[in-house]
Amino acid sequence: MLTVFSMSVATAQSVDDMLTDLKKTIAPDGRTAIWDVNTTMQNGVVTLYGKVDSNRLNDAIENALNSAGVKFNNNLIVLENMPEKPWALVKLSVASLRTAGRHSAEMATQGIMGMPLQVLDRDDDWYRVRMPDDYIAYVPGNSLIRIDNARFEEWKKAKRYIVTVYQTRLVSEPKGDATVSDLVMGNILEYKGEQGKWVRLATPDGREGYVEKSEVEELAKWAKQDFNAAQIEATAHRMMGSGYLWGGTSTKLTDCSGLAKVSYFSNAIILQRDASQQALTGEIIKADEWQKAQTGDLLFFGTQSGRVTHVAIYLRDGKYIHCSGQVKINSVDPADPDYLTTPFLSISRINGKVGSKGIVAVRNHPWYF
Repeated sequence: MLTVFSMSVATAQSVDDMLTDLKKTIAPDGRTAIWDVNTTMQNGVVTLYGKVDSNRLNDAIENALNSAGVKFNNNLIVLENMPEKPWALVKLSVASLRTAGRHSAEMATQGIMGMPLQVLDRDDDWYRVRMPDDYIAYVPGNSLIRIDNARFEEWKKAKRYIVTVYQTRLVSEPKGDATVSDLVMGNILEYKGEQGKWVRLATPDGREGYVEKSEVEELAKWAKQDFNAAQIEATAHRMMGSGYLWGGTSTKLTDCSGLAKVSYFSNAIILQRDASQQALTGEIIKADEWQKAQTGDLLFFGTQSGRVTHVAIYLRDGKYIHCSGQVKINSVDPADPDYLTTPFLSISRINGKVGSKGIVAVRNHPWYF
């Protein structure tokens, strides 16, 4: 809900206070919104400068100022309107995205081959992009291929295949051993033909090679799958024993929320990036009602004050699988030898809530189809 402000005499401080309150309402999470809004005032006229990521935010600012009777000049840069090539596809099996445009910055998340990205901004050789889960981060230019609107629409209509096995390779010839690229579960490539038990595919940057048909599935068919807790569980189990990587969201390595994302994406469902975001989605169930939990539910843990710091995937009989140091199984049942004492905060049920806020079926995401 947009808060309506009214002021008889605008001052620089009153406008800044109004914009601060507005930000809390419409752009509270810096992981999914860019709000770099600054002001100056001269002769009673406010000048806005800086950057916002979307027309939605820009329009909300203008509406709030108009409603309050504030005279203003809007010099804000709206990033989604800027690039000549507003889209990109990840061209590597796994690409690391960071909190700033440098390799030494903290890793925030990962993108995988064929993942569509909205290009918002550029900082030298780095691009600030929005991901299909709305997360915003920086990726080096040599990890992606930029495309214009026409090519993006062409890609969405093309026949594409998705990798359905844990890891494999794109090879130069059927039964050959020359690697064109490594591949991981969820990578998306364009169809170019087939030969016997092999399908010829192209990476987003045009490298072609072969993959066994048994290791991929046509994207349009794959995306039609219904909620399948067994599929989610099986993918998580494939990661058993693998190590923890902060920001990891691929079958190579994950963090805790990354394990949930990878497991759900294998079922053609896009979850939010971080545990604290995931905890706000789905049907919320109280932690002390864990006996009601079903396979595939997300369990959230954190601090005594209630801050979410960890997520797990529920299995059955109190058991859950999660990535903490490594992918392993523990329990919420105090009588179980695998019980952990970390504060257990809540449960989110995704089943039956696909299509609600923060839970998107790939087949319904406008960036894929």
